Amino acid sequence: MIRISADKCIYSMNSQNPPVTEVEPGATVVFETKDCFSNQLHAETDLLASLDWATINPATGPLRVRGARPGQVLAVRIEDIKVALQGTMIAGPGIGAVGKHMTHAQTKIVPVEGGEAVFGVSDSGDSGLRLPLRPMIGVIGTAPAPEAGDIPDGTPGVHGGNMDCKLIGAGTTLYLPVFVEGANLAMGDLHAVMADGEVVVCGVEVAGEVTVKVELVDPAPGRSTGPVLETDDAFYCIASGPSLDEAAAQALDDTLAFLRARLTLPANELGMLMSLVCDVQICQVVDPLKTARVRIPKTAFGRHRLEF
Repeated sequence: MIRISADKCIYSMNSQNPPVTEVEPGATVVFETKDCFSNQLHAETDLLASLDWATINPATGPLRVRGARPGQVLAVRIEDIKVALQGTMIAGPGIGAVGKHMTHAQTKIVPVEGGEAVFGVSDSGDSGLRLPLRPMIGVIGTAPAPEAGDIPDGTPGVHGGNMDCKLIGAGTTLYLPVFVEGANLAMGDLHAVMADGEVVVCGVEVAGEVTVKVELVDPAPGRSTGPVLETDDAFYCIASGPSLDEAAAQALDDTLAFLRARLTLPANELGMLMSLVCDVQICQVVDPLKTARVRIPKTAFGRHRLEF
């Protein structure tokens, strides 16, 4: 099994990043990852002011998949996510969607034990809250098209990137468009726990490792242009934009394209069905671009048996 160490990382995604290794389609690969702060915060006395911001959101890779070519789709089947025994959170005035309410800069160390994140409550006499782990990948993407230039890992887009979608976890498959030969997949920014929105600008940021299987797919004609996530019971079209409204609008456009490529219903009928069964949901509201997703429940389409 191929293993890529966390020191093989990039801080932006572009078509010129040289791959660190190459695999055949169908290979299983382990990506070791640093946390989003590049493991710089070790104690609660380490504050944001001490960070080297040039190394934020490292993504391990990129991985070249032999034979991948522009126009195809890279299917990333996430088999397992292991997280470290300690995670980190930060908060501060003006940071995140609720930053106006924050009173001071703070770093919080969150131990991970027994399948739970231990969120100790300051100035309390008990051990705090214990939250079940829901490990997920915050940053995952292919290299963007050459004309897109250099996209920081902290920014999401049609290539994936910092989507911060809490559903991208073990047992799911993420379909990413291929824009360059080899696809050049990279990932990082693991969270042990995170809610939709990521409103304080972080989840439980944690180092770890992700085991994935990579495969190539020839897309259906007229497919959606951005990332699509598949879970046991649904597909999700994920899109990002300058505002949440724009992100949701693009995700809805992608959802209509996804359904039109698979069903023989006219646009009006598909739109009506979307209004009945396809939920618009938020991924995150704190990155340079906001990210939304639209849920397409598989069972709602009965005999049509939706497949990617």
